[in-house]
Amino acid sequence: MIVDDSQLAKTKLRRNLLKQRQLMTVNEWREKSDRICTQLQNSPLFTQAKTILAYFSFRQEADLSPLFTDNKYCWGFPRCVGKSMYWHLWNPEDTLAIGNYGISEPHPHAPVIKPEEVDLILVPSVACDYQGYRLGYGGGYYDRLLSSPEWATKPTIGIIFDFAYLPQLPVAYWDKPLNFVATENKLSKLSNLLC
Repeated sequence: MIVDDSQLAKTKLRRNLLKQRQLMTVNEWREKSDRICTQLQNSPLFTQAKTILAYFSFRQEADLSPLFTDNKYCWGFPRCVGKSMYWHLWNPEDTLAIGNYGISEPHPHAPVIKPEEVDLILVPSVACDYQGYRLGYGGGYYDRLLSSPEWATKPTIGIIFDFAYLPQLPVAYWDKPLNFVATENKLSKLSNLLC
């Protein structure tokens, strides 16, 4: 397998940013996560949505769990199977399973959410840039999801801490830009949003 320069640059950047994220104190992480939740709650894109796809915080990602108790919304969470993600409905009283990567996920028997039901996708990210490109963990799950026609038009918000909002990331041809980026300091609309 040939690894190009952008992949090597992504790997190095990912390692550095994850290390920086791990250096946050629990109080700093909680406070910044709460501020990101507030940014989302003040966004019409969020407040007008009915079904929102989210994630369970892992490796000190921004924790959005305070939002999940709001029963005004239907919440969906991913379950990774092979190289695909399946989205399942989840309520706070539902138990969780631990997936292949050690990440909490809904049980396989939880109701599946179809693309046409989804109003918004909150995308966990290691970093995002001003053009909307995201640095993930390298598995390509979200790039594959957002490349498929039934998901490509869904509004997306990359969720990161402000130190990981960068002018430019290394980009590969398969990378799909997001529509918005939320940090603890702002919610940025990006130029690639068509609607």
